[in-house]
Amino acid sequence: MSFLSRFFGPRSGAPAPKDVEAELRKLETEAENARPGYVGSAYNRAGDLALRDQQTDRALAAYGRAIDAFLEDAQREAARGVANKIIRVRPSAVRTLCTLTWLDLAARHQATALLHLRDYASAAQDAGQQTRAATQIYKMARLADAAEFLDAAADALDSLNFGNRAKEVRSWVKAGAPEAIHGEDELAEACRLAAVSSNEPNAKMLDDDVDVPAEGEDETGGDGLKGRNKKKKKKR
Repeated sequence: MSFLSRFFGPRSGAPAPKDVEAELRKLETEAENARPGYVGSAYNRAGDLALRDQQTDRALAAYGRAIDAFLEDAQREAARGVANKIIRVRPSAVRTLCTLTWLDLAARHQATALLHLRDYASAAQDAGQQTRAATQIYKMARLADAAEFLDAAADALDSLNFGNRAKEVRSWVKAGAPEAIHGEDELAEACRLAAVSSNEPNAKMLDDDVDVPAEGEDETGGDGLKGRNKKKKKKR
């Protein structure tokens, strides 16, 4: 018996194997028709059931929908709990690591934010998702008010081959990030909304074509996305 089978194996009150498919369809239908605030819970239960039945991909898909629903309903800690379930099964899940980093930043969980940030950059590198990850990490850095996080974000950008952006972020360590949010509620809401939109297919992506200010030079920063607020370079 596998570890997952032992951990998520049949329990008292769990449906018999022949009833699993019917129960999964019931939960998925329940989630599709649930009122706001209850969608995530139904998908979460579907994920648990699918995982107990060793339908890993189906479980992860249900958990992903649960996270999206919880974020939409501003249930950040519920979303975090489901995200951690995914990471236990698939430690290199790129989007989930992104979500966890945003949620850590929202809750000012500095130690776990640094761990998830590192894992996110590494997983994105392995998955060939450097540009999207760099875009998200740069956005995180613009909102962060902790020097330690800015340093780590710069290191992550370096690892993703966004060296100019890494230098730009390091230039904020002493003066502060250009859009740093200090209020707890404001930061939590900004991070939640960013997590919701983190996987939009048509979102503008970061590039590394930026003039980095010399040390000590004032830096107000643009939004850093392609086609916006880029300084013109002098022709040689």
